[in-house]
Amino acid sequence: MTTLTAQDPGKAEAARHAAPFAIPEVSNRISLRQTAATSLTMAYRGILKIKHNPEQLFDVTIQPILFTALFAYIFGGAIGGSVSNYLPTLIPGILVQTVVLTSVVTGTQLREDMDKGVFDRFKSLPIARISPLAGALIADMVRYILATTLTVLVGLAIGYRPQGGVGGVVVAGVVIVICSFAISWIWALVGVTGKSAAGVQGISMMVMFPLTFMSGAFALTSTMPGWLQAINHVNPVYYMVNVARALMNGNAYGSDLIYSLVGAVVVVAIFAPLSIKAYMRRA
Repeated sequence: MTTLTAQDPGKAEAARHAAPFAIPEVSNRISLRQTAATSLTMAYRGILKIKHNPEQLFDVTIQPILFTALFAYIFGGAIGGSVSNYLPTLIPGILVQTVVLTSVVTGTQLREDMDKGVFDRFKSLPIARISPLAGALIADMVRYILATTLTVLVGLAIGYRPQGGVGGVVVAGVVIVICSFAISWIWALVGVTGKSAAGVQGISMMVMFPLTFMSGAFALTSTMPGWLQAINHVNPVYYMVNVARALMNGNAYGSDLIYSLVGAVVVVAIFAPLSIKAYMRRA
């Protein structure tokens, strides 16, 4: 048998007139801490992609070995008089070339992901707008570090002995990785606005190959015509090559180091917002 208890009329009346529950405000603002966390999560996703598709590392594993050996033994005698004399000029230059050209792949892979609709799903998630792009670029820094390490190891194997010591080599590698990360934001913009991955790769290579070869990466700029030397003063790769040589061959810190780091900050400040805006418009 169930016993029913009558409700107190006074309490029922008070409940009807009670204030409604407060509805929490919903904000679309993402804190800096959350932005960093989601960007690192996206970076981890990019590293997992590399793990499951190791062929993505072919350009940073095979290219440093082939380019370093070929340039050393083919051009060493003609440019430096001997391979050993040419290595202090070549290894810092080939290091910059390898890492900078690796940054081009960032835009290509970004375009491929967008074509597959991956970034459309990210846009619907409660994450910072910059996170998918920043995460992809941070993950690519693993590729830059690997390319840097392999290039130095190959140089050591064929006889290069950096006079700047371990400290000079490490600082040079860090500066090159930072500058390449900044440059990758340019290719991120190209990747977001491009129509195809093949087109993005073609445009990127068409720009980077001349800048790299004229920068003095393989031959000193003092042997080049005056008009080409003048162009190099606005060539960012030229300053990266100078920094790498100064640090690796003498552990010297000069104005080129400041120009490179300040330039990297300026590039990120300009192209990161442009890339994010283009991504939100196209994604």
